[in-house]
Amino acid sequence: MSGQPKIRYGMAGGGEGAFIGAVHRMAAALDGEFALVCGAFSSDAERNRRSAEALGLDPARAYATLDALLAAEGAVPEDQRMEALAIVTPNHLHAPMAIAALDAGFHVMSEKPMALNLAEARAIAEAVARSGKLYGLAFTYSGYPLIEEARVRVARGDFGAIRLVQVEYSQGWLSEPIDREGNKQAEWRTDPARAGLGGCLGDIGTHAFQLAEHVSGLKVEQLSADLTAHVPGRRLDDDVAALLRFEGGARGVLKASQVAAGDENGLRLRIHGEKGGLDWSQMEPNTLTLRWLDRPAEIVRAGGPGLDASTMGRLRVPAGHPEGYIEAFANLYRSFGRALHADAASSPPPGAADWFPGVHDGLRTMAFVEAMIENSAGEAKWTSLAESPGRGG
Repeated sequence: MSGQPKIRYGMAGGGEGAFIGAVHRMAAALDGEFALVCGAFSSDAERNRRSAEALGLDPARAYATLDALLAAEGAVPEDQRMEALAIVTPNHLHAPMAIAALDAGFHVMSEKPMALNLAEARAIAEAVARSGKLYGLAFTYSGYPLIEEARVRVARGDFGAIRLVQVEYSQGWLSEPIDREGNKQAEWRTDPARAGLGGCLGDIGTHAFQLAEHVSGLKVEQLSADLTAHVPGRRLDDDVAALLRFEGGARGVLKASQVAAGDENGLRLRIHGEKGGLDWSQMEPNTLTLRWLDRPAEIVRAGGPGLDASTMGRLRVPAGHPEGYIEAFANLYRSFGRALHADAASSPPPGAADWFPGVHDGLRTMAFVEAMIENSAGEAKWTSLAESPGRGG
């Protein structure tokens, strides 16, 4: 976007002491294409003030509520007004804030999951349609360059017809009841009123599901689920597993846990077809391993030879220099910004140079959450996923 003016954005949530708000700000700042101009960072007035001061913002543009932000920014001169809102709050605020911002004429980049449930997600999709504004979702891991390389190789048929999709996301940070011991990040994630229908399921299970569908290019048609809360007294799941049936006959396994004691952030994706398969791990993101029936395994490295042009476009440093989570996140912000400058109506489809997760990914992941909960609680062996719109958006 060389020569383009910076995109002015505001932030809802993400104030002093918050984790993900700072990550969004780093990702948005990496390419120098976004400028934070305002925010409603905290419902605590003093924390809100301190947050704005620490970020170097005009105190007059640190608003007490999102409603105040939207009303005031709508009256700011057009060349200074916020253009997009980043929503980095607990889950229960995602839908009302997104809908309010879209209806007020602002683009939205939201933390995942999209909403508390599928009905709220559909309401956001309707707001996107009537507003004509862009909506992006922070499914960060799909921004990694070698995830794009994996998607490209599956799509062009390198492995033949896909048979197996295995995705695992393993953390251990909720192995003890820290949600009842004052840990704010754990507290809201295990509270149904703020987290939504699923705990681990909504927090990291949605990441695993989105990645599996995005890279395989296949939709899950049916699933069989097992949701568990291992820590006594915990109100939402902290461990989930599912068998998956994909369109075209492929089969899959999804495992997500936040009570795998000692694990850090173990997201791993494996996909196998008739001729071979791939293996990628988020904790070693610059390596993609390819294995074949008829020849030795291959190690593909970020920045190395043989990468697709769309992968190269997502790389920022020469081969051998580590890049990871923030850069992957920044790829989503960069694509979102390019779509905004191009007056695009929605996210382009996977395969486009500037794809980013949007409405489709949000609807699919919320359908997944509801189907998982329905199946785990019921007696049916298999549960179908609700349909959602086709790719794009």
